[in-house]
Amino acid sequence: MDISAKKDFVEGEILAVDKPLGWTSFDVVKRLRGTVLRRLGVKRFKVGHAGTLDPLATGVMIVVTGKATKLIEQLQSGVKEYVATIALGATTPSFDLETEIDARFPVEHITRELVEQVLERFKGRIEQIPPQYSACKVDGKRAYEKARKGQSVDLKAKTLVIDEIELTEYSRESITIRVVCSKGTYIRALARDIGQALGSGGHLTALRRTRVGEVGIDDCLSVDGTVEMIRDAELAEQPDAAIKQ
Repeated sequence: MDISAKKDFVEGEILAVDKPLGWTSFDVVKRLRGTVLRRLGVKRFKVGHAGTLDPLATGVMIVVTGKATKLIEQLQSGVKEYVATIALGATTPSFDLETEIDARFPVEHITRELVEQVLERFKGRIEQIPPQYSACKVDGKRAYEKARKGQSVDLKAKTLVIDEIELTEYSRESITIRVVCSKGTYIRALARDIGQALGSGGHLTALRRTRVGEVGIDDCLSVDGTVEMIRDAELAEQPDAAIKQ
């Protein structure tokens, strides 16, 4: 983002943020909204985000202000790129580190060649069942709300597109992959499916989103850096009526 240009938070700014580990997407929006509110001297103001990241994931998060919130659907429909680390030989109910390991599987048969062959199967159009620990709605409630209460959740498979998937690091116990995929892809579910396809188990241990549409990780500021930018930015002139929307 151009941090030197005048900012017009009312007409709308698109902010590229590197979401830190442990923060929810709402945490990021709340922090930035509070900063914009104080900068403009108002009590209410629209700030939203285009594409949720789990608390255990880091990387590119698009935050939009003012009238640019109308662009959220368009922005989050862009192709996304991730770098994911998958532990092999074990599964968890959430398919990541949110929950404890519930089963273990052999890994002695897993070779680099086998992994590369399996990854090829996931290229193109695929069907994926979302994780039970997800924000998908079932009977009006988020799936994770039911899952955390120990209730079973019946989720239907969704059609997705994996444009690219490649192995970047390999061991029998852990692999790292780079994935370019369509909106709605759950990398946690991909970790589960890759583990199963390898005749073992798998769960996500690290995830970093490196691109959303045309916005890459090098275009992002940290949360603190974005806050500082908002505080110090030269503002475009706005009528009071426009600011107090």
